[in-house]
Amino acid sequence: MADDRPDSAGSDFDGSGGERLTYESSGVDYDRIDPLKVLAQRAARDTGANLDGAGAREVAASRGESAYVVDIGDAYLASITECLGTKALVADAMCEASSVLRASEESEESKASEASRRTWYDHIAQDTIATAVNDIVTVGARPLSIHAYWAAGSSDWFDDVERMNDLVEGWKAACDVLGVAWGGGETPCLTGVVEEGAIDLAASCVGIIRPKSRLTLGEDLSAGDAIILLESSGIHANGLTLARKLSERLPEGYATLLPGGRTYGVALLDPTVLYPPVTEAAFAAGIDLRYIANITGHGWRKIMRHPGRFTYRITEVPPVPEVLKFMVDETQQTAEEAYGSLNMGAGFALFVRPEDGDAAVACAETEGIRAWVAGVVEDGPRQVVIEPLGVTLAGESLALRD
Repeated sequence: MADDRPDSAGSDFDGSGGERLTYESSGVDYDRIDPLKVLAQRAARDTGANLDGAGAREVAASRGESAYVVDIGDAYLASITECLGTKALVADAMCEASSVLRASEESEESKASEASRRTWYDHIAQDTIATAVNDIVTVGARPLSIHAYWAAGSSDWFDDVERMNDLVEGWKAACDVLGVAWGGGETPCLTGVVEEGAIDLAASCVGIIRPKSRLTLGEDLSAGDAIILLESSGIHANGLTLARKLSERLPEGYATLLPGGRTYGVALLDPTVLYPPVTEAAFAAGIDLRYIANITGHGWRKIMRHPGRFTYRITEVPPVPEVLKFMVDETQQTAEEAYGSLNMGAGFALFVRPEDGDAAVACAETEGIRAWVAGVVEDGPRQVVIEPLGVTLAGESLALRD
């Protein structure tokens, strides 16, 4: 169990003494956003019959999951579209700051070496792809192709050749790691829609489920199954609005040093872990994956994404990445708030038979990703109970389905 976890659920973290800052107060309120998702699901569900003329049919149970699945006969196809969010704004701010430091020659050598100009868009590219592929594998799919959507606020964005090259090279590198094809994309200039100087990045992905027995929608999830949590690399791509808002009230902003010596901005830009190699390794090892969840927005509430009535009891809490601990301390969030919105060190969850727990951990660690047999599925009310922290995340706090 990590020593850097919060001490309790009910009290504030030790913070800077300033005004508390929550995800909602920073501008992201899922209670207001999620109803649109449900409304869209209701309308989308009525379109499933449109596939009949194409000799395909939808897998209705995939609605409400992280990817949509279509039965094409000898296999299933899965698809997903995801947006990076605001992480690129952190990269832009860090790039601008490093350019100023490099030009001034007044900074300390250690800071200058860290801040020597780089765009960070190689990391941002991986983050964007990860938002899509880490979702699509939750239904048992192997990613096949990626398409890019890069919408700039003005044509000026494309004048930075180094940034463009980093984005392209990082995108290709992530595709090569995953063994997927980069099929194409769209690069609109949306003046008046996207802020000038900024870019909105998104990715769509198509995956295949073959053999069809790989389809993973949670039908077999049952009490007694083990919960395997996979480590995150940091904030990933969720919670950046809160992170950016916090930077505005730090005296040194993104240049603020964390206890370990890295700057806040650099730590925020650690790229998101690509989890598909772990799911592929688990399938290859013959592990029965009963359910899979990508822990993104809504934090550890995503552990209870399955529609069934289960209690997810967590008994082992992974270490919290330094940058997330710093954020929680500085914003004075409670443990319930932090674990209900951030990944807090666990970016992905596998649900397996209890006898497969150690094998699932071994598959992850073979791919260089730490993992823990962190808890168990129980019959009971839909909730996540994080025992070491005394935190319970109620089922009604995650309303992603019609």
